[in-house]
Amino acid sequence: MSAGRKTRMAGVAVGSVLAALGVVALVNGGAGAQASPDARPSAQSVLAPPTLARCLQVLHLPCYAPPELQRAYDLRPLYREGLNGRGSTIVIVDPFGSPTIGHDLRVFDRAFGLPNPPVLRVLQPVGAIPPFSAKNAGMVEKASETTLDVEWSHAIAPGASILLVETPVQENAAGRGFPQYMAAENYVIDHNLGDVISQSFSLPEQNFGRARIARLRFAYRNAERHHVTVLAATNDNGVTGPKPGGGLYAHRVVQWPASDPLVTAVGGTKLHLDAAGQRTSPDTVWNDTDNPLISEATSHSPPPVPWGSSGGVSMIFSRPSYQDGVRAIVGDRRGVPDVSMSAALSGGVMLYETYPGAVAGGWAPVNGGTSEATPEFAGIIAIADQYARTRLHKRRLGLINPALYRLAHSHAPGIVDVTTGNNTVAFRSASGKTTTVKGYAARRGYDLTTGVGTIDAARFVPELAEAG
Repeated sequence: MSAGRKTRMAGVAVGSVLAALGVVALVNGGAGAQASPDARPSAQSVLAPPTLARCLQVLHLPCYAPPELQRAYDLRPLYREGLNGRGSTIVIVDPFGSPTIGHDLRVFDRAFGLPNPPVLRVLQPVGAIPPFSAKNAGMVEKASETTLDVEWSHAIAPGASILLVETPVQENAAGRGFPQYMAAENYVIDHNLGDVISQSFSLPEQNFGRARIARLRFAYRNAERHHVTVLAATNDNGVTGPKPGGGLYAHRVVQWPASDPLVTAVGGTKLHLDAAGQRTSPDTVWNDTDNPLISEATSHSPPPVPWGSSGGVSMIFSRPSYQDGVRAIVGDRRGVPDVSMSAALSGGVMLYETYPGAVAGGWAPVNGGTSEATPEFAGIIAIADQYARTRLHKRRLGLINPALYRLAHSHAPGIVDVTTGNNTVAFRSASGKTTTVKGYAARRGYDLTTGVGTIDAARFVPELAEAG
């Protein structure tokens, strides 16, 4: 299991959910054909996506569309000023990609009144991608991951260009695929192809070891030199994570590359919105471990199933200087996350996906994980880069962590504290024994559940651009 990956209702659950919602996508024949990113959408009949109110009525779960998150994160004042990421490029790194991403993004955009991105480009810098097969479960999973990353980075920064960087090897719990990720990112940095890199993959540091991480992190050192912002999802299993030989750790772990001091670690929160998309209460730490709807939908079993935002302290990296102000929380180690965005499966986002093997073959209403949060935050950084470039005549932001912690220390209004929840998780072994891994509780100020908290974009964007 890869960390920070997107997770969604699987198998018959999605199909039955969509049938109940009355959502049908009529997809053209020739589903196996490769779609170029600039291909025009096929002439297909696509009914409107389900509304938030309808999802609440039928699923008893929210399904958020771009307008809800744009409102929740106070993005509209920025859009009205022309601040939507234009001139910035978001780099999405995923194995295999999706053969229908160009088409699916256009349908997604049309449904929600979003403009098409100025550029959606696909690049394969470390080798050709194997032919897509609906029988390859890894390819199908990664196509959905790609769809989430592309559609939701675009939903937050609709004026930014998107560079989808595809790699030919899927990661596994032993770290296979990471050399290709790092080489692909290094190519992008060397050729100045993007401003912010979104990574929806992490694994427990123990799975790599100190020496292997030291060999792999060359791309992040290069990114720092070239002032490229690098983000990474913290993981979706709370304070546990997958072991190379199978199963989950029974003790606290944190994930790399999220734990790397040259990377901004993005954790997960849960939004609390009503049917009109208005907040009913402050955001909380994402933890769906004991939610029976989510455990049944994802694992076809009763709780506990360890779904929650990761956080903790690194066993590899010492405390970076930018975290000196939170030494009382992190001690002498690097702490994660740094910041958090919406990720809850019990408050998921909607996708449009029609790649071969897509369960829904159209609208998929329940998606989440810290790999939702990470491309969302990449959209925020794209807008902040635009602000720095056009309003302040500064270069792009690069590593934002020092500025982020300065803003938190000064109680900048753009940083919104998250003070409720925890990332303790539990799981059952194959023998049926339940193991609980005690995590951390949210508190005032920095904590090891959501970092400095979440953001109010209208305030945070200018604050970050000016502090960077």
